[in-house]
Amino acid sequence: MSTENEGNPVPPAPSAPPVPPSSPAASPQAAASDGGEAPTAPIPPTPQSVPGAPAGDPYATAPQAPDASWPPPPPATPAYADPGAGAGAGWGSSYDQQHQQYQQQPFQQPQHAPKKGSGRGGLIAAVLVAALVAGGLGGGIGYTLAKNNDDGGSTTISSTSSGGATQVKRAAGTVAAVAQNALPSTVTIESEGTNGEGGTGTGFVFDKQGHIITNNHVVADSLDGGKLTATFPDGKKYDAEVVGHAQGYDVAVIKLKNPPSDLKPLALGDSDKVAVGDETIAIGAPFGLSNTVTTGIISAKNRPVASSDGSSTSKASYMSALQTDASINPGNSGGPLLDASGAVIGINSAIQSASSGGLGSTGQSGSIGLGFAIPINQAKYVAQQLIKTGKPVYAKIGASVSLEDGTSGAQITDSGSGGSAAVESGGPADKAGLKPGDVITKLDDRVIDSGPTLIGEIWTHKPGDKVQITYKRDGSEHTVTLTLGSRVGDN
Repeated sequence: MSTENEGNPVPPAPSAPPVPPSSPAASPQAAASDGGEAPTAPIPPTPQSVPGAPAGDPYATAPQAPDASWPPPPPATPAYADPGAGAGAGWGSSYDQQHQQYQQQPFQQPQHAPKKGSGRGGLIAAVLVAALVAGGLGGGIGYTLAKNNDDGGSTTISSTSSGGATQVKRAAGTVAAVAQNALPSTVTIESEGTNGEGGTGTGFVFDKQGHIITNNHVVADSLDGGKLTATFPDGKKYDAEVVGHAQGYDVAVIKLKNPPSDLKPLALGDSDKVAVGDETIAIGAPFGLSNTVTTGIISAKNRPVASSDGSSTSKASYMSALQTDASINPGNSGGPLLDASGAVIGINSAIQSASSGGLGSTGQSGSIGLGFAIPINQAKYVAQQLIKTGKPVYAKIGASVSLEDGTSGAQITDSGSGGSAAVESGGPADKAGLKPGDVITKLDDRVIDSGPTLIGEIWTHKPGDKVQITYKRDGSEHTVTLTLGSRVGDN
């Protein structure tokens, strides 16, 4: 059976982000559906929620946007190239390999013997030390339990009902009703590379054309000539292909090659309106147990989280995540996080684990009630860009910031990635008068306590948005307004 990549310790994260503003009261809890198994990883502090899509958006449904809070920021050391920072600095910044260890978790097949080898499913939150939940046990566990409990004899079950069986009707607004409605629109994604390595994850129907939303780390193994399939709860399996993927956002869109005509997209909520205490329903395939539904609440918003797939050349993903205590385990990655009405408010992506130990002898960690989801408002915007062009678009200020902890803000470094200028000439930061050594402490009304937190906050915006930057220079505080620039692609 496949094993999940073991996560390495992540560098200390910045101080906890400010308490999110109160939001509307939580609505009654509703049922949810489950999805395929996928990896999950911790995430660093992120920016405010992404603005909603324009009117008439064909993908819009139940209004609800993503919002979340994450744990502490990534490793402290190298300067993170601000999203789109200076000359070819790349998105985000570079991790100091000596200060950051990554957790790797190969994907596992829920219903079939998992492939040997480790996939790219294990992401680690630099800020929280959360880890991507990759399916390391999956169907193997279910099969073993079934086999060990089989006494080899046949059993006849008789009904005790005198009036005959009757269908139990679930009241609208209950978890059972929500699950019944959402499960048919979730899928288990199997990703396999040309080397035979891979794993499984979860996704959900985005539109009637056959587009499915999931995590980037769920489909990473299938890139460059690999194989990808999506299986619905009724057992129907379809070949699929990656339409576009964004490593920085950890979002990917795949498309069924021969989609059925009766696809039912899940309604999208408004993650900006989510409130701490709102009920949540998660669907996925934890440890390979497909179509599993778990419940909880939103335990925090705007949680800064940074994650990486653990490869030597990988870059980090940044989110301003929704934190939930709904049980999320390896195999839940890419699955929907629903509100009590059944609308998608986030994409389950990472978890915080107490240790690297786990179930059985695989060393796979499990849920301790700290799960993180990408706010749906941000994920929706990214998905639409990927469908239109196949490439992600990132907002940037054009400055490289340090990833060090304890700076009480995001400090602009003396030089950028690869020796480039720390402040991109002619870029947004340069035009606003920012210089190396300045420490950014706020972006609009969000307190910035580290470089990773700043990057996550910036990425909740779109290129062209105007933001207010508060920074300190030589002990004095200053505030400037700048227009965010843009960078296309992850490289």
